[in-house]
Amino acid sequence: MTRRDSERQDGLEATEKRIAETDGGGEGVAVETIVEQLRKLQDTVDEQHHGEIEETKRMLTQLPGSRTLEQRITKYTSRDVGEAAVGSIIFALPLLVEDGVFEIADHLVDVLVAGIPVFLLANIAFVIALTAGLLYAVDIREVKVTNPIFGVVPRRLTGVLAVSLVVTTILMVGWGRLFVDDPSMLAMVGRITVIWAAAALGASLGDILPGESKGTDLTVGNLDAFGGSES
Repeated sequence: MTRRDSERQDGLEATEKRIAETDGGGEGVAVETIVEQLRKLQDTVDEQHHGEIEETKRMLTQLPGSRTLEQRITKYTSRDVGEAAVGSIIFALPLLVEDGVFEIADHLVDVLVAGIPVFLLANIAFVIALTAGLLYAVDIREVKVTNPIFGVVPRRLTGVLAVSLVVTTILMVGWGRLFVDDPSMLAMVGRITVIWAAAALGASLGDILPGESKGTDLTVGNLDAFGGSES
C-alpha cells in the first residue's frame, strides 16, 4: 500500500470513528463536519475505494435525526446551470402557444399607479419569491447557501432566475411570440415575465430534484472553470 493510499485509509477510519462517537450518545461531532470530510475524501480516492466511501455514507444516513447525505446540496456547478435550462424549457413551452399570455401581459402593464406598473412589479417580485421559496423553504432537498455573491446574494437563486429569464427571452423571440402586434417595450417585458414565472418554477425543480451535481463549484473566484470538465 502506497503512502497516499494509507492516508486515504486513515481518513476513512477517522470518519467512521467520528460517526461512531456521534451515534454513541457522547458529545459527538456535527453531521456537517462528517459530511465535509466525506466530500474531501471523495475528491481524492480512486475507484477501488469508492465502496468504502459509499459504506461510510450509509452509516451516516442511519444516524438518528440526520438527513440523508444525498438530500444535501451545497455546490453550484455548470451541470446545475444545464439542468435549470432544461427545466425552464419544459415548463415554458406549453405557455408559448397560448394567446392568453398576451392578455395577462396586457393586464400587468395596463394597471398603473402614478405611472408605475404595479402589477408588473408585483409579478416580478412573485417570481423571485416563488423561486426562493421552492429552493430554500420547500422540503424537497436541503439546499445550503454557500459562497454567496458579494457575501449576500445566493448563487443558486441568482443562477436559476437568470437562466430561466434568458431561456424565456430566447424562446419567445425564436418562436415569434415576443414581437406580435408591434408591442411597446413595457408590453414585451410583461410578456416575458408571464412565461418567466413558469420557466423559473421549472428551472428550480430541474436544478434541485436530481440532487447535488458533480463538478467544479462555481464561485466568483473560479468562473473560468465554467464549462470545464466534470468529475
